[in-house]
Parts: sequence; structure tokens; C-alpha cells
Amino acid sequence: MSQVKESIEVDVPITTAYNQWTQFESFPQFMGGVERIDQRTDTLTHWVTKIGGVEREFDAEITEQIPDEKVAWVTVGGQTEQSGLVTFRPVDPTHTEVTLMMDFDPEGMAESIGDKLGFIDRQVKGDLKRFKHFIEDRGAETGAWRGTV
Repeated sequence: MSQVKESIEVDVPITTAYNQWTQFESFPQFMGGVERIDQRTDTLTHWVTKIGGVEREFDAEITEQIPDEKVAWVTVGGQTEQSGLVTFRPVDPTHTEVTLMMDFDPEGMAESIGDKLGFIDRQVKGDLKRFKHFIEDRGAETGAWRGTV
């Protein structure tokens, strides 16, 4: 298994950052390689990705979700093995630190080489930067799910 951890500070209150992160179907607007996410239940999402010409479909189950604090997930079935955690920490009333930690299992030689060359680290860093621009440019979340898992 490989690991990646990246953080970014966003210029929105913690509730705004957290609420937006719960809107999984909006992820293709700021996550590179994510073609589509379908929210199947409160805790199950279906992902379609295309990264480096490789298309994958998999389900991810939310294993823990605490409003304004964290969202944790693990993939179930499909071709991809990963788990992750995104945490939210208030910097001050109008700024939030968002930290994304992910464990993943590169599949095949191309993914293993890409991982060793830092492709996944750069992808996650870019996704967080795009999230920052997405939420700051909007100034408000596109929706919210405030349930606890």
C-alpha cells in the first residue's frame, strides 16, 4: 500500500468547506480524472474515473462522518483498493485547513511507476488546489449533508 497526505487552507468557514466536501457528485468539477460520482445511499457512492487513459469503476463506502470534522471512506468491490480520510480544522472563523490522507494499492506496472514518480501526490495536491478555487470562487457550498456516520 502507498500513502499520500496533503493539506490546504481555504478562505471559507469550516462549515462551508465541510458541507461542500459532502457533495460528492460535484467532485468532477475539481478532481482530475473523476468522470462521475453517483450518490447511491447516504453512505455509498459509485465512482467512474479515467486517469492516464485507464478507466475504472468502483464503489466507496463512508465509514465515518462527523460534521465539520471528518469524512472517512473505503472502496468496496471494483478494481480499486483505497481508503482515506479528509479532516477539517478551523484556522480562524473564516479559514479552514483541509487535510486529505489516502492509502491506495497501485495496480500494475504503470501505476506503480507513476506512484514512485510522485504522480498521485501531485494529483492530490492539484485536486485540493482546485477545491480551494472552487469553494472560494463560489463563496458558498452547492449543498450539504450534515448526518453522522
